[in-house]
Amino acid sequence: MVLMPPFAPLVVLAFLGTGAGVALTALGVLAAAIFRRTALLPWIAGLGVLLVLGYSGVLFAASLKSWERALGPGEWKYFCEIDCHLAYAVEGVETTPTLGPPLDPLRAKGRYRIVRLKTWFDPDTISPRRGDSPLSPNPRVVYVEDGAGKRYARIEAAERALVASGRTSIPLTMSLRPGESYETLLVFDLPDSALSPRLYVGVHGIEAFLIGHEDSPLHKKIWFRI
Repeated sequence: MVLMPPFAPLVVLAFLGTGAGVALTALGVLAAAIFRRTALLPWIAGLGVLLVLGYSGVLFAASLKSWERALGPGEWKYFCEIDCHLAYAVEGVETTPTLGPPLDPLRAKGRYRIVRLKTWFDPDTISPRRGDSPLSPNPRVVYVEDGAGKRYARIEAAERALVASGRTSIPLTMSLRPGESYETLLVFDLPDSALSPRLYVGVHGIEAFLIGHEDSPLHKKIWFRI
């Protein structure tokens, strides 16, 4: 099991606390300017700069100390959703040159790699006050990268063909209640030259400013072996 980010409650509090501190110093600068307390301006502004520099220093230090990991089948990668956690694991991988109806198949340029990704709302990660209300996952960034660093996006047409053939695949944005899970079929078209492919499932947004988060600058990623 890998938590992203580790110590999520403390990381979120540090981010919110720093943001609140910077906001207060900005208000302090504004108040000092309005009331013509010019002697206070450099001290208040300097405090704000120190807060930003201190937080940024810890952010980059945590990134520089990070290392890549590749999770195997059934190993969970957790994402903090503030009051709960969503976990992801690869349940299986298939390869095939075609998808869809036999008389009119959808042919891959290389070979289709079908990844069964499981999403689970871990009920042990919620607070007693949260209750059983559903959670809508934040948007996820999903791609495959090979050993040479080349990235491959999902092939949505192939995923639709897979579902049309009778396979079940739940969108990654589907809401869950505590304890619920579902599987999503992700399809990638990988050439034979794509050695050591690995799947990335992550986020992209304000998480870039959280200490120890893989989306933060220079931080190493947590992958899934496929």
